[in-house]
Amino acid sequence: MNILECIINNKAIEVLANPGIVVLDFLRQHEHLMGTKEGCREGDCGACTILVGELHGNEVIYKSVNSCLMPLGDAHGKHIVTIEGINQPKELNPIQHAFVEDGGTQCGFCTPGFIMSLTGYCLNNKQLKSSEAIHSVDGNICRCTGHPPIKKAIHHIVDGLKKFPKTNGTPLTHLIEQNILPEYFLSIPKRLEAINIAPLVDVHIEEEHMTVVSGGTDLYVQKAFSMHAERTKRISSWQKHVPITEDETLIHLPGTTTVEEFRLSPVIAKYFPELKTQFELFGSTPIRNRATVAGNIVNASPIGDMTCLLIALNASLRLRDGGSQRTIPLRQFYKGYKQIDKKKSELIESISFPLPKPNSRLSYEKVSRRKYLDIASVNTTMAFELNNDRIVNCGISAGGVGPTPLFLAKTSEYLNGKILNGKYFEDALEIAQTEISPISDARGSAEYKRLLLRQLMVTHCMKYFPGIVRKESLV
Repeated sequence: MNILECIINNKAIEVLANPGIVVLDFLRQHEHLMGTKEGCREGDCGACTILVGELHGNEVIYKSVNSCLMPLGDAHGKHIVTIEGINQPKELNPIQHAFVEDGGTQCGFCTPGFIMSLTGYCLNNKQLKSSEAIHSVDGNICRCTGHPPIKKAIHHIVDGLKKFPKTNGTPLTHLIEQNILPEYFLSIPKRLEAINIAPLVDVHIEEEHMTVVSGGTDLYVQKAFSMHAERTKRISSWQKHVPITEDETLIHLPGTTTVEEFRLSPVIAKYFPELKTQFELFGSTPIRNRATVAGNIVNASPIGDMTCLLIALNASLRLRDGGSQRTIPLRQFYKGYKQIDKKKSELIESISFPLPKPNSRLSYEKVSRRKYLDIASVNTTMAFELNNDRIVNCGISAGGVGPTPLFLAKTSEYLNGKILNGKYFEDALEIAQTEISPISDARGSAEYKRLLLRQLMVTHCMKYFPGIVRKESLV
């Protein structure tokens, strides 16, 4: 048990609590805040969505998260906002009112999650766009109302907020002026500042049986009914506020970088602007707000999206074990299914990959049964440099076609130094087939996955060498 200090809505919390239980259970069972609904407990339905505010300097930054996957210990020192926390004393706030008037709610089970996600979007953006606002609720599903009335309500909310000028330029004050948020939000920064949070200096794992929790978005799905009883080491606050950086030769990511921080990073956008849109395929916004890059790597899923990208980019891992460190190429990290070159006591401190050059090219592709919010059947990335039409430093990765995330070493080496033509490309497709060993499972047959990888490699080629793709390669 640990002393938990946080603010839930407008209430200061200081209680002895199990840090391993999820926030959802604490809200409902301890605080009796029943507006946060228990649905899938896997981060898919969004009925449990809350806002989590964290102090950055003098400002509180809010993110939408799935409370069913967030350990209570990670709420320490933060502002937790549920649907009850944005209620107005005498009437519905404008967002709630729009959902009612536009028919965006029937049974109401999913409605709090939609409203919390949309409120989070309005808090984080000065310039509101309906298309972006709709994307902000991508982690919420409605089973009875249907999404068109919800989209209609979102359009009305965004249009309504645009009519009123932001007198001081801050979204928070603007939302308070429009009665979307209560005034107590203005007091939160100083109240959070008063909570004493001891810095997490040493992340050495003292005990072999401790479970390390980073984002928890996969761990709390795998072990939903046992995590509350396990001894855990939560590292999501370690190195907090450390951004993605670059130097003369490398781009550096702290291990605790979330997928959403990676997607929105100015450094990543500088070199790979297309990834901002492509990585919307990586789970929902609440999942991306919690899932970490190191967590995705250590999870060792054969179809990990971040892993697929970083293998192609020839990333290296810096692992720390107390005072000792070592570096290992990500391409050598996986030894077998769910087997990694990492001791129990080691943590991935950071990830680095070579700084892209002006002639660098990157193509990331993924196929899943659903376009959004789904695990890949097959994913692949191709990274290379183009010097006088010649491919150099080629790296091709493939996921879902073997027991581990794969670096297609033979295919990459074959293409290195080539001025690509139809024959070389056809040869590369055949070589790739010799490097994979897919199995039939719920996401497709082995034959189907072989075909998918072939077609996705064709897609890589069509982006940068469209003239050499023959019709025979498309079937």
